[in-house]
Amino acid sequence: MADNIIVKLENVHHGYSIGSNRVEVLHGVDFELAEDKWCCILGASGSGKTTLLNLVGSLEKCDSGRIEVGGRDLSTMNRRESAMFRAQSIGFIFQSYCLLPELSIRENVMLGARLNGTPAAGAAEKADFLLEKVGLSHRRFHRAAELSGGEQQRAAVARALVNDPPLLLADEPTGNLDENTGQAIMDLFCALREERSRKQSIIMITHNRDLCRFADITMELSGGKLRDFQEK
Repeated sequence: MADNIIVKLENVHHGYSIGSNRVEVLHGVDFELAEDKWCCILGASGSGKTTLLNLVGSLEKCDSGRIEVGGRDLSTMNRRESAMFRAQSIGFIFQSYCLLPELSIRENVMLGARLNGTPAAGAAEKADFLLEKVGLSHRRFHRAAELSGGEQQRAAVARALVNDPPLLLADEPTGNLDENTGQAIMDLFCALREERSRKQSIIMITHNRDLCRFADITMELSGGKLRDFQEK
């Protein structure tokens, strides 16, 4: 893999068995993402966008083909190695926030750092720093249910950044938010990225074409293939 390519997919196929039927979702996807670039992937519901993100994030293994992230072949990793790789190299931002309800917001952000081997004091310091950056320092001891949707997503952004990962994967990050709150989240996301000198590469999937203005590259997943987006 070239030094400046952080994500590479070669002829990736993947599908699911539903009862006695086999549904093929991805049909030979080829894709490269250079370091420090932001790619927005559009696609209709059911087109396979989340499946593609899960494969790149090593949450699933493809049926065939090759996926490399940061020069590592994901197919060669066992479950433990995949978990460690995710903790060290990938930040996830989900549409449904995925905050653990029994933990405080601070503990949710700390968790990623703790799983990556950071001592408790260091993890708390990282969490407090990021929660201040996203405007939630005054809410850090609250639980997720006590926060609004926008606040929960800001906490999720902080959690994704806690290990300073080289790759961020965002799955419909504004999908559960109203327009104004979604805009505020994207503005925050961009500001944090600029503050870090655009160090992170980003793959963001969405059905909202307006979000593509933030990205360097826009692709469309349709018919199991990933193609350059052409405005209709």
